[in-house]
Amino acid sequence: MLDGEPIGFYWGVDPSADSMTIGNLAIAMMVRHFIDHGHKAYLLVGGATGLIGDPDGKNTERDLKSADEIADNKAKITEQYHKVFAGQAFEQVDNYDWFKDMGYLSFLRDIGKHVPMRQMLGREFVQNRLGEKGAGISYAEFSYVLIQAYDFLELHRTHNVSLQVCGADQWGNCIAGVDLIRRLTGNMAHVWSAPLIVNMTTGVKFGKSKGGAVWLDAAKTSVYKFYQFWLNVDDVGVESYLKMYTLLSQAEIEQTMAEFLQNKGSRAAQKRLAYEVTSLIHGQVQADKQKRIAEALVKQSLVDLSEAELATIREELPTVNLTDSGTDIVTILVSSGLASSKSEARQLLADRAVYVNSISVEQPQLKDEQFQDDRLLLRRGKAFRDTVLVERD
Repeated sequence: MLDGEPIGFYWGVDPSADSMTIGNLAIAMMVRHFIDHGHKAYLLVGGATGLIGDPDGKNTERDLKSADEIADNKAKITEQYHKVFAGQAFEQVDNYDWFKDMGYLSFLRDIGKHVPMRQMLGREFVQNRLGEKGAGISYAEFSYVLIQAYDFLELHRTHNVSLQVCGADQWGNCIAGVDLIRRLTGNMAHVWSAPLIVNMTTGVKFGKSKGGAVWLDAAKTSVYKFYQFWLNVDDVGVESYLKMYTLLSQAEIEQTMAEFLQNKGSRAAQKRLAYEVTSLIHGQVQADKQKRIAEALVKQSLVDLSEAELATIREELPTVNLTDSGTDIVTILVSSGLASSKSEARQLLADRAVYVNSISVEQPQLKDEQFQDDRLLLRRGKAFRDTVLVERD
């Protein structure tokens, strides 16, 4: 079907939050390829469905968002659509437009009459919520699947959309739309689902950091943390992430992987991944900036960084300001959180697990010659994320 004449397809995001995550981005990158192959994209922002909230995968009822929150979230999701799909042809739609004037009785007679209860009750999340240990489910959340199914029907009727693209967790909602189209029009529609991405090393859902989800909005996940997330992905999955999350050609990915496999310690694949994804979402200027910061942290030298780049490091790393160069390293380790107690800090020094500008140290006092332009980097162990910036006036 996809190799034939161009078709209309759609992909939707509910504005339950004011940003997409890198989970959404994985599907968005697949949608880009559909567009590149000549298919007509309809990108839906769920102004109506967002007012209810998708119950699938939730153990309890969602808290309802206000209309103002949904409007604000829609605007921000729209901005991200235009960033991720910059230069590509697509039409944006909002399901609130066709639901806002629809009468309740009309919806029940024209749509609800054609949806079997057995189909809706058979959904796994409904069974879990209605089970003995379940929290129950409201009529509103129970009806969510019917609302989404109508989206597919509406786009099929008005724009000849015959395919919905989704993540695997949306399969049930999408199939309900396929069935509704068949029942009301006699036409065939399809679903293209992508499996949820799993960290191949840990087996858990990909896209989580210490602070939770990795967002596309820099106000929720800073550009620094965004870049560092990609820079620290696992070796096993990095080739797959390059294929899914970048626009690199197959030849470019193969070349990057060949360089990486010759020396995994270079992390060439992770560096290319971090740069490409950050460029796509936050722009090349930001990607260049984060690349220089990352290189400085690896070299454990800040002398080549600009004031703006130093300001970013101060925002992102624990920072200790000294009154003189004789401050005890033990005190710095504890105050910055790199050690839980002074005894642990002393043990780290004894074990040569403390580094000043990448050089292992044992002495408990900082020295003048260790400072570069009145600052240095103090690190616990070999993980660059366990680094503190030390500055003196």
